[in-house]
Amino acid sequence: MRYPRERRGKRRGLLLPTSEQVTANLLVLPAALIRSRGVRHKARRAPNDPLLYDEMADEWWKIRGAFAPLHWLATVRAKLVPQADRSGSILLDLGCGGGLLAPRVIAKGHHHIGVDIGESTTRISQDHGIDVVRGDVAALPFAAHSVDVVVAGEIFEHVADLDRVVSEIGRVLRPNGVLICDTLADTRRCAFWLVTIGERMPVVPRGVHDPALFVNPTRLQRLCADAGIALTVHGLRPTVAHIIPWLVGRRDEVDMRPVRSVGMVYQGFGVKSR
Repeated sequence: MRYPRERRGKRRGLLLPTSEQVTANLLVLPAALIRSRGVRHKARRAPNDPLLYDEMADEWWKIRGAFAPLHWLATVRAKLVPQADRSGSILLDLGCGGGLLAPRVIAKGHHHIGVDIGESTTRISQDHGIDVVRGDVAALPFAAHSVDVVVAGEIFEHVADLDRVVSEIGRVLRPNGVLICDTLADTRRCAFWLVTIGERMPVVPRGVHDPALFVNPTRLQRLCADAGIALTVHGLRPTVAHIIPWLVGRRDEVDMRPVRSVGMVYQGFGVKSR
């Protein structure tokens, strides 16, 4: 898969950042900005250790905290959640974390159920109105064809067996059920900006990501197709014009906007056909 290269200014040969580099800088910005708050992560663990999220439980609902970009992503994924079209409709929130999706979909009419392995995240999500099952997203404790919407936000890049997780999503989704997801691309630039650079920020726990688990968009689409889900994907990046108002407290969030490139953060929307 080919991705856009850096662009150079025509007059002075000025190196201009690609949209992916802009995305990376804006996504690690919240961690850099709270440097002065005295927040520090604990000793480095093995890559992709979910206990890191428990250590930072107090950050989940701070709109200008370390998890600020997760608020932005929760908003953009909630916009894709359809209105419930039947009584008892179930929205299954995989890797629900601190429950950031809850207030953004409460008016959609679904019974919101979350799945997460974290102890503190389970408690926080429950406090925000989600019925949470503490468990493994690769072995969902739900019957086949029982779920109307699956939301998998920033979870695919944390699982060791992506094939099994996608297969489980396909199993539990009802015919015409919807999958909404976002994840990190398996590109060198994504690993560099979000791991090599991002995890050197004072508040970001080192080891929160393992680049070996980052997800190729074409592979994800193929796995979804095998599970009966036709998935389309597009990239996401923060709206640059919203950054300054967010910094000075005039905006609570930065809108994420769709872009063509899927070389950094990207989003998928799919419908199950069978």
